[in-house]
Amino acid sequence: MSTTPNRWAAMVRASTKPAYLAIADAIADDIQAGRLAAEQRLPPLRALAKHLDLNFTTVSRGYAEAQRRKLIDSQAGRGTFVLPATPAPTVVRSPAAVGLIDMTMNMPPEPQDGITQQRLRAGFAALREVPDLHALLRYQEFGGSPADREAGARWLGERIPDLQPNRVLVVPGVQSALLALFSVLARPGETICCEAITYPGVKGLAAQLGIRLMGLPSDDEGIDPEAFGAACASLLPKALYCNPTFLNPTTATMSQARREAIVEIARRYSVPIIEDDAYGFLPSVAPVPLAVLAPELVFHVTGFAKCVGAGLRVGYLAAPNTRYTARLSSSLRTSSVMASPITTMLATQWINDGTVKLATEAIREESRARQAIATEVLKRADYSSQPEAFHLWLRVPAPWNRIEFATHLRSSGVGVVVSDAFTVTGPAPEAVRVCLGGISSQQECRHSLEIIEDALEQMPELASGVM
Repeated sequence: MSTTPNRWAAMVRASTKPAYLAIADAIADDIQAGRLAAEQRLPPLRALAKHLDLNFTTVSRGYAEAQRRKLIDSQAGRGTFVLPATPAPTVVRSPAAVGLIDMTMNMPPEPQDGITQQRLRAGFAALREVPDLHALLRYQEFGGSPADREAGARWLGERIPDLQPNRVLVVPGVQSALLALFSVLARPGETICCEAITYPGVKGLAAQLGIRLMGLPSDDEGIDPEAFGAACASLLPKALYCNPTFLNPTTATMSQARREAIVEIARRYSVPIIEDDAYGFLPSVAPVPLAVLAPELVFHVTGFAKCVGAGLRVGYLAAPNTRYTARLSSSLRTSSVMASPITTMLATQWINDGTVKLATEAIREESRARQAIATEVLKRADYSSQPEAFHLWLRVPAPWNRIEFATHLRSSGVGVVVSDAFTVTGPAPEAVRVCLGGISSQQECRHSLEIIEDALEQMPELASGVM
């Protein structure tokens, strides 16, 4: 090994900063002094960790910090190398993201391919050509214009054939639609069933509205039909909420047979189903939606947060009939007035010109790449995921517990979410949700997963930095 690691070791020992920052400072100092040249390869992480007498996590975090500063880059099969003095334009990061690889927010990865970026920019540019800009700044009829509803029905039609626009409402995001559905279908004190481990947004909605959530046991195929049937008989629930494809957080996808069984029970007891299909467009081959199996019972909700970007606050609610469309329009109008005409117009244009489909395909491919990285790095981890999802459900092994593990990861520069946030009924499992998307690059994703893998191999007592 060259003299470079010896110099870094001396700088790390002399520094008053945390070791990972001292490593990044040492790299920056060598680059500025000309001791490291562009394209020069740096020592592998494990070799450097051994040389510096530091743990793998600290050294990996130091390289990640140097990469954040655009000093170095890493590529699979090539290693880690010094970037040229004039780096490519950087991604603007929020202050919260600086110094922390945030794997807590379940945002889709952001593909940087030129074609997708060009199409997205063209959509924004087209807004300048609108003849009457003031029309986009006025109050609009709730639920979207006929053209907006038609575009939404056509997009949803890829999953729900023959869907009529008069059954579709344009809403300002899926969460607003779920709020309206909970409000219309149940009163305070009444029960809505859901998965025992489920999307945390509905926990907040239920608490706000005074609705009781009853979590049902599930397995890899989805909700247990027997448990659902027993709940229908004894609790008389007002609805079943489910996230049947790539369940947030476990990524479980309800099988076709299980969907048919759940629908049969819902029909028997006349229980409406709220189908949150936020991830339904991600699988290249997805199961048939519940809304196809029981159109008279199912309220189908989805949007662009997971297949384009969370900032495009436009969603669609397909109701069983126009009577419910009117009732839901009234509830939604009270809580949100209307979906933004500006963003709705952008969404409609992107549906019509194929940008939504292109962006979804790019996100799907990027998710596959990141799941492949997870498969490569987390070789000894016990986790559940899907090849085209952008999150995974990691079971924390003893003697770790979920709180200690997440706290240790945060101190190492990686944020994850403990299972308590998703648990409705029963004790929270020893697990965390790990998100692979957001603004992080594939290399940052790899770095964070390496930190997680390294932590899994440590004993909690040895990982503690408390003296």
